[in-house]
This record gives sequence, C-alpha cells and structure tokens, in this order.
Amino acid sequence: MPAKAILSGVHFMNGDEAVAEGAIAAGCRFFAAYPITPQSEIAERMARRLPQVGGMFIQMEDELAAMAAVVGAAWGGAKAMTATSGPGFSLMMENLGLAIMTETPCVLVNVQRGAPSTGLPTLVGQGDMMQARWGSHGHYEIIALCPSSPQEAFDLTVRAFALSERFRVPVLLMTDEVVGHMYERVEIPEEVPEAPRRKPKVPPEDFLPYGPEEDLVPPMACAGDGYRIHVTGLTHDERGYPDMSAEAHDRLVKRLCEKILRYREEFTFYEEVGLEDAEVALVSYGISARVAHGAMEIARRRGIKVGLLRLITAWPFPEERVRKLAEEVAGIVVVEINLGQIAREVERTACGRVPVVGVYHAGGRIHTPEEVLAGIEEVLKNAA
Repeated sequence: MPAKAILSGVHFMNGDEAVAEGAIAAGCRFFAAYPITPQSEIAERMARRLPQVGGMFIQMEDELAAMAAVVGAAWGGAKAMTATSGPGFSLMMENLGLAIMTETPCVLVNVQRGAPSTGLPTLVGQGDMMQARWGSHGHYEIIALCPSSPQEAFDLTVRAFALSERFRVPVLLMTDEVVGHMYERVEIPEEVPEAPRRKPKVPPEDFLPYGPEEDLVPPMACAGDGYRIHVTGLTHDERGYPDMSAEAHDRLVKRLCEKILRYREEFTFYEEVGLEDAEVALVSYGISARVAHGAMEIARRRGIKVGLLRLITAWPFPEERVRKLAEEVAGIVVVEINLGQIAREVERTACGRVPVVGVYHAGGRIHTPEEVLAGIEEVLKNAA
C-alpha cells in the first residue's frame, strides 16, 4: 500500500522536515540536490518519502546540475524542487536565471548559514537576502518567502508551489539554520489547495509556447503533451525561437517583470503586531522576527509603544506598506542576521522620513532581546 502524500495530523518536526512534507503535500514528485549543511534534513526526508509516493529523488554531482535537473524535470511535467545553502545557492544562480527566462515553475529552498564562502556551515545567517533578489544576471523579478517557524516552513512551501504554477516562475523559500533545525508543533491539514499546471486550450497547430494570456502568463505545454515546444535561454519570440533584436528583448524582459509586479498584492504577505499605536516599528523576518517580537513585548511592558512588521514575502519588497509605516512612527528598527541588507530597502523606501536603525551582526547566532531594545532606545534618541 503506497504511503500517504499528505501526513495529516499534528507532528513534532523540525523546519527542514516540514519543508519536505509541504513540498510532497503540494504535489512535488521530483527533487534534485547536493548534500550541504544545514539543508541536508530536507534531502534526507525527500530521499525516503518520494519513492513512497511515486516520486523521484536524485543526488546530483553538484548544485549546478541539481538546479538544471529541476528545470528539466519541470519541463517534463513534474512539480520539482531543490534545496541548498549559501555556497550551493551561488552555484545555482546561472540556472535560476535560465528558469526565469524560460518561465519554468519550480521551488528553490535556501536554508541560510553564516557566509561568505564556506563560512559557518552549521550556524545561522541571513546573508543571502540580496543575492535572492539580484543573484542572477540581468533584470528580473523574483518571489521569495521567509518562514519564521516549522509550521510556516510547511505552509509557505505549499504556497511557493502554488505561486510557481500561477506565475510560471521559480519561487524561493528563504529559511535559515535555526528555523530549519528547531523542532516545534506542525499541524498538517487533510488537504492542501491544488495548484494545477496551466495547460494550453488550443490545438497544437495554433499553440505559441510563449504567447501570454491576459494576465501575461503563457500556458505551459510540457514534453509529451503533443505540442511543439522550443526551450532556450536566448531572447525568444512567442514561438520560443531566438530573436536577437533589442525590441524583442525589451518586450520579453518587461513582460517577465510585469507578470509579477502587476499582481504582487496577491502574494506580498506580512504580519503586523502592535502597529496601531506604535511609536517605534520593528521590521524583521525569519528567526530574527521571533527575537524582535520578544523584545517588543518587553518594551511594551516598560511603557514604550513598539510594534512589529514581520516580512513573510521579502521579494517583491512591500514598499507601499513600509512607506506608509514611515509616516506613522517616529523611527524604524531593522533586525536581521547580516550587515544590513533588508535595512537598505527599508531606508530606500522610508526616503529619510524617519530614522532607521539597524540591529544586525554577520552571523553565527541569533540576537538577544537586549540588543533589539538597545536599537529601540537609539531610534528614540535619534527621533527626539
């Protein structure tokens, strides 16, 4: 008897395991990766679970090949995922760009650790946030989600697959070592929303592989569907054939960006806590947001009105909300485990309206509430 694809019920599992179960529940049946700490628990669970549900796990020779295999599997009709950490993420950037250019739906998980280079293989970091946005060459838009708990690791993996199919785009899950390795209660529902692949509705002779529908997203015919397809990383026309003109390139790249930006309100998620009367706003994501939340509660008990904006979608960045937030508070404190990557986005969006103070370090540990409280005091001093 085949194993259940959805392990419904209440579980005690870590964030990496929750990612794997979220992927399988969302219909992922192909996973290719290369071993790397701290994502290895994802690969280990997928290696065990995928054969049980009719899927395929393959350990590739490196991360370049892993990302290439995922792109190929998606064009073969599978829902596909890979997972890695910083050094592997760097190697995947070229084929991430290929997936963007060829409009290939897939999911790439980055369990972040201390960096650059080999860095801190077993310790936490959040230093890949700007690489997630700009790591591949050229201009493009990307969707990146940031879980703060094992429960969200499951939920956002399911959501990542849905968004990848909705927009025909690779979606990034930017988790971190602490969320990946912490064990918490994870509740898995009986069913998860199905995200079917958008198929052509016209006969093969009328099909244009990159002919967009009204929402700028083309239907996708996969190998074996009976349609003629041509898949290339070169600039291409609606048939998929190379077109080296500046006009074709401008038209294609603008559509690839606009299909995400036009609908970003559908998937730009964030959580607000205590912002309705806040004098100081904390902005954070991932494991750092949990520390920020604790510091907020301490500050409130001391009579300081502090609120939290927790980013669930990091990219596209929620510019409108942060811009409005800068008009509502006396200052903003950004908490992250890098030297100010998302803080720069907050500063850019706030446009100098209020002081922006960064509470950050290069990696290896999470913050203490006291460090965040010191940032709150600093921003109040600057705003005075």
